[in-house]
Amino acid sequence: MRTHKQTTLKGPATLSGIGVHSGNPAEITIRPAPANHGIAFLRTGTTHGNDRLIKAHHALVSATELCTVLGDVETGAVATVEHLMSALYGLGVDNALIEIDGPEMPILDGSALPFVQAIDQIGIATCDTPRRWLKILRHVRIEAGTSFAELRPIDRGFRLDVEIDFESPVIGRSRKAMDLSPATYRREIAGARTFGMMRDVERYWKAGFALGASLENTVAVGETAVVNPEGLRFQDEFVRHKILDAVGDLALAGLPIQGAYRSYCGGHRMNVGVLSALFADRANYAIVEAQGSRRETVLSELGVGLGIAAFAGDL
Repeated sequence: MRTHKQTTLKGPATLSGIGVHSGNPAEITIRPAPANHGIAFLRTGTTHGNDRLIKAHHALVSATELCTVLGDVETGAVATVEHLMSALYGLGVDNALIEIDGPEMPILDGSALPFVQAIDQIGIATCDTPRRWLKILRHVRIEAGTSFAELRPIDRGFRLDVEIDFESPVIGRSRKAMDLSPATYRREIAGARTFGMMRDVERYWKAGFALGASLENTVAVGETAVVNPEGLRFQDEFVRHKILDAVGDLALAGLPIQGAYRSYCGGHRMNVGVLSALFADRANYAIVEAQGSRRETVLSELGVGLGIAAFAGDL
């Protein structure tokens, strides 16, 4: 696949399951889309009967508690988008339309692996249009207590450095850094599952979360061990899943990132928050076309911006 060209899918792929938080069934179909379309969700089955097109853009995030939600809950939203967004970004898919018939994405096995397998089965197609990148020009950082998330410039690629620190002795403190590519994503990140503490289950239920969680889609963490009989897929599966989530949330920038991301005890709110901080000042970033093209320098010098007007589509 030529990385200097935009990509889409060679055909549609349909997956179904239940939402990890709502417990309700949902079916999605991931469809090809033309160049410069980006990623968008077509929400059907709304209470008012009107379909709603929701662009995958950080400015349209309406909630970040335990998952990332796009759109207005009253008129049509899509929750738990981060795993599919992560798979699309991780594999280098620039353009796709996701049709979904309910308010929450299916959790499947709790990782991005089923999405990756579906995409690999249908294949990725190359468009004739040059790929554009979001180049980080200045260090941007947000903090909340001891937690932080930051983006900083690097010469090439997209690097993630994520650290977690839980009081649970089963999870503890862990850190992983990696340069993102389709190969490393498939091998090191895609299969890492979502996780939760057994002691928090009742509290989540009362708040309307985790109603569809089970040992088939969540790593359940007890006081002294993982409850799932098969154990962990990776020794450091917890921090790998946090990277998976970060990739999915940062995909809401609307373009692939050239830069480095670092977080400590972050999460969906911090991931989306650092994008808001980045786009708050036009001097923080530049839009460039694929490296080596004549257009790359022109876009940087002209300061072509990335805003909601360019990526919101028909909202």
